[in-house]
Amino acid sequence: MKLITNIMTDFARFGALMVIILLTFVIAYLFEKIAKIKQGDNTRVLDVRKLAIVGVFSAIAFGLMLFEFPLPFAPSFYEFDFSDIPALIGGFAAGPLAAVMIEFIKVLMNLIFQGTNTAFVGEIANFVVGAAFVLPATIIYRFKKTRKTAFLGCLCGAICITVTGSLLNAYFLLPTFAAMWGSGIDTIIGMGAEINPAINNLLTFCLFAVAPFNLIKGVVDSIITFLVYKKLSPILKHGFNKPVQDNKKGA
Repeated sequence: MKLITNIMTDFARFGALMVIILLTFVIAYLFEKIAKIKQGDNTRVLDVRKLAIVGVFSAIAFGLMLFEFPLPFAPSFYEFDFSDIPALIGGFAAGPLAAVMIEFIKVLMNLIFQGTNTAFVGEIANFVVGAAFVLPATIIYRFKKTRKTAFLGCLCGAICITVTGSLLNAYFLLPTFAAMWGSGIDTIIGMGAEINPAINNLLTFCLFAVAPFNLIKGVVDSIITFLVYKKLSPILKHGFNKPVQDNKKGA
């Protein structure tokens, strides 16, 4: 009932998020098709290998979602996890559509096994923010697979997750949570002010709590991906049984 009430009272925002989720899949699919056409690749957008990658890394991402912890400069309801790393690695190996699918499936699995205490609001936001990180990163890398483009992709993804997370909190998450908890937005801002006295309104809350949280998440996830992906890349591309020559230019 709470979810239905929230949707009815804020239909425009919920509707906009549903459109964003759909557009995320459409954009990922279109860029994957464009890359295949440009590279003369006639294989399917999602073949058996890519579907296997999606399945394995979705399960890993779901597992990582279970290990959350707060950061000292943000209220405790912002919890850090590493679940975007499998989506980024899977996206580097299998393309942007695979990355978005991993983000979606991990959230769906979390709903199935853990349920929701935010009337799906937190889960929707988790997908949108995660997709804002992995989608630009994997699109850039998809067209030219080098360390440089991987770095540029992760940099772009870190910027996108910071901006998207801040805007999503300011215009959707925080007002919705305030309404769900039966308190005003000032109560949430007060929680931030207890940690950082510079927080005194919605703008400073997003500037000093939300933006750093997502920026750190993007940077840390990118660094770990760089450390892990080079070791996993030969296996993800060729399996365990085929010898692979070291590609010094590739990421």
